[in-house]
Amino acid sequence: MPESAGSSCPAPGSPSRFSRRSLIENLFRRLNRIEGHVRGVKRMLADKEDCESILVQTSAIKAALNQVIIKLLEGHMETCVTDCGKAGDTDEALHRLNAAMTLVLKNA
Repeated sequence: MPESAGSSCPAPGSPSRFSRRSLIENLFRRLNRIEGHVRGVKRMLADKEDCESILVQTSAIKAALNQVIIKLLEGHMETCVTDCGKAGDTDEALHRLNAAMTLVLKNA
């Protein structure tokens, strides 16, 4: 559904409206930590460390990435979904929330 004139409901596919600096900084910190953790697992593999230790570390990476996804969903609800609701387009708000949840859960 295209953005109507004067509507605060952003058009689908429009640039991210994550305007909260704290959210963006939080996501960058989490992703940087994950990136370092992945490098550590690669070193563990190169050093032929035991499987259980590598499994523990990869599980930790997965849990950390799940937290990034949760924060992204929270941001999406606080911006795109809420903006549609405030603009009076509750159907579009629910559609966007449903689409986001489908994307996340499809690959869970």
